[in-house]
Order: sequence, then C-alpha cells, then structure tokens
Amino acid sequence: MLLKNKILELLEKDSKISSQDISAILNEDINLIEKSICELEADKVICGYHTLINWEKTDNQNVSAIIELKVNPQKGHGFDKIAEKIYIFSEVESVYLMSGSYDLLVQLRKAPMREIANFVSSKLSVIDEVQATSTHVILKKYKDHGTLYVDDKNDKRQVITP
Repeated sequence: MLLKNKILELLEKDSKISSQDISAILNEDINLIEKSICELEADKVICGYHTLINWEKTDNQNVSAIIELKVNPQKGHGFDKIAEKIYIFSEVESVYLMSGSYDLLVQLRKAPMREIANFVSSKLSVIDEVQATSTHVILKKYKDHGTLYVDDKNDKRQVITP
C-alpha cells in the first residue's frame, strides 16, 4: 500500500504526470506502476482527473459560490439522504459534511449570480430538512488544491539598509 500512496501523492500534485515519470521518481518498474494505477481506478480510490483553471485570466464572467447549510438529520439515515437530495442537482460541484456551526458545505459550479440566487431560493432552501443557508461568493482565488493563482514573480522582501 505504501507504493500506491506514493503514486497517489504524485498524481494529486500533477494528474498529467506519466507512468514513466512516476516509475523514474519512485524507482519502480513501469508495469507495476501502471497495474497499481489501474487497480486504484477500479477500486474508485482514483475517482477522476481534473484540471485547475484560473478563470480570472479568461473573459468568463460567471462566479463560484459556497453555501453553508444547517439541516435536520433524518432518523436512521443521518445526513446521507439530505446530501443525496443536494448532490443530484447539476449545479452542485461538491458536498461535504462538516463540523461546526453548519452541517453541510455545498460548492456550486460557476454560473451567473442570478442563477446562483435562483438555485438557493428555489431548489436548496425549499428542501424540508434545510433549516438555514449562508451563501458566499468567491471573489478571488489565491490558492486552490495546492496551486498558487497569483504571480509570484515580484520579490516581496523588504529592503533593509544600514
């Protein structure tokens, strides 16, 4: 399992890394690497490969939103059935069970602000188990999945003179 964890760490940092490069980094046979990746995909440990896009560098005007939900868990099902009611919507990118003031965190796909507002008011807040929502619009991303979105070319060190 140690080898598979090392493979996962490399793929998590760069999903485009080749089996050949993984083999070289880990000093393992390429056939073993490819077999391990196939097993991880078959076991749904690797659930997909995604690309991070800095949408601020495009002309796309859509926004991303994160919604915190307070919900009443269902007897015998806890939060799972409520999460299922939410994640089936095409607008939903991610759903997380959370500790703290809110129970669920819902991330929506990028959309115009009006569509986000309509989704919250007409689809999300009308679910019986939903007690409260708190919607947050993402204004700017600085770092996502370990990737910096800001140019780090400027030296930000303070000049100290004697």
